Amino acid sequence: EFVRKLPTPTEIREQYPLSARATEIKKQRDAEIAKVFTGDSDKFLVIVGPCSADNEDAVLEYNHRLAKVADKVSDKLIIIPRVYTNKPRTTGEGYKGIVHQPDPEGKPDLLHGLIAMRKMHMRVVEETDLTSADEMLYPSNWSYLSDILSYVAVGARSVENQEHRLTVSGIDIPAGMKNPTSGDLSVMINSVIAAQGSHSFIYRTWEVKTSGNPLAHTILRGATNKHGNSVPNYHYEDIQLLLEKYNETHLVNPATIIDANHSNSGKKYEQQIRIVKDVLHTRRCNKDIESLVKGVMIESYLEPGNQKIGCGNHVYGKSITDPCLGWEVLNFLNTLKTSKTFAAVFHQSAAEVFLSFCFPVPPLLSRMCLPVHIPDFIHTKVEIHLRRRNIGVSHHLLDTL
Repeated sequence: EFVRKLPTPTEIREQYPLSARATEIKKQRDAEIAKVFTGDSDKFLVIVGPCSADNEDAVLEYNHRLAKVADKVSDKLIIIPRVYTNKPRTTGEGYKGIVHQPDPEGKPDLLHGLIAMRKMHMRVVEETDLTSADEMLYPSNWSYLSDILSYVAVGARSVENQEHRLTVSGIDIPAGMKNPTSGDLSVMINSVIAAQGSHSFIYRTWEVKTSGNPLAHTILRGATNKHGNSVPNYHYEDIQLLLEKYNETHLVNPATIIDANHSNSGKKYEQQIRIVKDVLHTRRCNKDIESLVKGVMIESYLEPGNQKIGCGNHVYGKSITDPCLGWEVLNFLNTLKTSKTFAAVFHQSAAEVFLSFCFPVPPLLSRMCLPVHIPDFIHTKVEIHLRRRNIGVSHHLLDTL
C-alpha cells in the first residue's frame, strides 16, 4: 500500500534551510574532525548522547549542557553530539525513532518525522555550535541531512548491506562501519574497503557515481555468540587484531572508534566509562593502537537508565530505548579552569578528566604499563577481585600489572 508521496530532500531543505552561520560552523567542524582521521590532529573524539533522540526539548537541553563541557576540553577533545533519529529494531517491533514517530506514544507519521528529524539537527548546530552524528539506517534519508551532519555510523545489522556501503562511498564526512553482531572483523573491514572505493549505482531514482570516502573507518561494538551472550571486543588483544587486519589491506587513514555500550558493555550501561578508561589505558601502552583508536562512543542522557513507552507518565530526559548513563556534571563547570591545567594536576588525560567529572565511576588501577608477567592463576584471582569491586580490567591490563 502506497500511503502518500513524501517530499524530496531538496524540498525539505528548501522549506527548512540551514543558516549561513550554521553552514560555516559545519565546514569548520568537518575540517577539524577530518584531521583526526587523517592523522593531522591528535585530538580525541567523544561521540556522546542518548540511545535515541526521542524528545526535541530534552535532546536540546542535553546538548546545551554538552556544549559548555565541549568548550572546556576543546584543547584535547572534539565532542560530537549523538543525535540518533532512526532506531534499528531486532524484531521490527518497538519505537523506530523520531522519523517514524515524532510522538513516541502516537502512530507512525513519516512526513512529520522527516521534518522533526531535520529541525532537531538544525537546532543542535544553530543553538550549540556543535554539529552532530546520526545513524544511517535508511541510506535514502542521508540527503535530508547531508548539509548538517558531521558524522555517520552504519549499524551492526546494516554493515553487510551493499546499499549502505555504496552510499557511504559517496558522502564527504567520516563514516563508521560497525562490526556485525557476529563480531566478524573481516566483514567490517570489507565494508570499509567498499566504502573507500568508487562505485556506480542507483540512488533515489538517479544513476550516480562516487569517488570513495577516505574517511570511512571501523567501529568496535562487541558481538553476540550463538548462545546470545555478549562478547566484548574493546580489549588490547581485539584492537591489536584489528590493527593486523588493517595492515593486510591498502586502506587509507586506518582508524577505529570504540563503542562503549551495546555488546561491549553487555548493555550494562553503567560500565561504559570503565570501558572507556580501559581503552585510554590501552592507547597509552601501545603507540600503534594509540594511532588507530581515534575516539569512543558513549550513550548518555539527562537521566540514567531507561523507561518503557505506552505506560503513562514519562521521566523527562530518560531513554525510551536502551539504558543510558545520566548527566552528572557535579561542580565540573565551576571548578574546571582549563582541561590542560586540571590534567596536569591530576596526571590524567583531558579525555579522562571529561569522563570522570561527567560520569563518576570507581577508580581504575594504576595507569603505569610495567612489563611484568604474572601467572594465569594470579590473573584469575586478581580479575575476580577487581570485578567484585566493580573495577573492570582487560586481560592486557592484567598483563601489565
